[in-house]
Amino acid sequence: MAGNSGNATDYIIHHLTPLTTDRLLHQTEDGGFWTFHLDTLFFSLVLGLIFIGIFRFAAKRSTAGVPTGIQNFCEILVEFVDQQVKDSFHGRSQLIAPLALTIFVWVFLWNFMDLIPVDLLPWAATFIGIDYLKVVPSTDLNATFALSISVLFLIIFYSIKVKGLAGFGKEVFTKPFGKWLFPANVLLRIVEDLAKPISLALRLFGNLYVGELIFILIALFSLNATADGWGLGDTALFITQLLLGIGWAIFHILIITLQAFIFMVLTIIYLSMAHEDH
Repeated sequence: MAGNSGNATDYIIHHLTPLTTDRLLHQTEDGGFWTFHLDTLFFSLVLGLIFIGIFRFAAKRSTAGVPTGIQNFCEILVEFVDQQVKDSFHGRSQLIAPLALTIFVWVFLWNFMDLIPVDLLPWAATFIGIDYLKVVPSTDLNATFALSISVLFLIIFYSIKVKGLAGFGKEVFTKPFGKWLFPANVLLRIVEDLAKPISLALRLFGNLYVGELIFILIALFSLNATADGWGLGDTALFITQLLLGIGWAIFHILIITLQAFIFMVLTIIYLSMAHEDH
């Protein structure tokens, strides 16, 4: 087990604790709010580079004939996302489709890390002196909020770009109750705009955090299996753990795909609303 064994509570807490700059330097005190979660940043960057590398590789080797292999896979993804944009987005923008594709694939890769055995990468990290490691970026609320806040900035940007600064201000102060109730209009707009990134971030985080926790709980079946020697009961627990892990992983494939799809579709819908000038 990765750095912790014996106590189930310590084992769970250990797996849910991110690698911060303080923990990397083996400091006892946590830096608090402004501490970087290095594991989230690292895996997000690596997965982003993998996404770019795969699609760049497919683009460079694309042919005009019948696509095969990785080109076919990438074209299916592009056509799927493009269809979602055509169905949900009612404005005109060359950014929306690439943005939707990036969000869908990147969030899916974040979530896919949840299918890697929970002890594998943390155990490997101990060989280079890293005691804490969270490998699923979407189980870090900082990552999901960062992505959803980026979407909020785009919503505000396109609202101003399409309607103009005066039109955007008029919409904020006069809709839906008229100009004489502008305090209520502004308050309602603030709540509406804040609800979008909060719902995006918490939905993704909540589903993946629970999924990761279930994998950790399944791993507890054989936490102390070798403490007093391997016995028949330990074998039964290991088989149970293996079957539960495989079953949950198969079901979890649907969850990680669905969450990436929902994040993408809601982003498209929110940006479509921002482009509406009526």
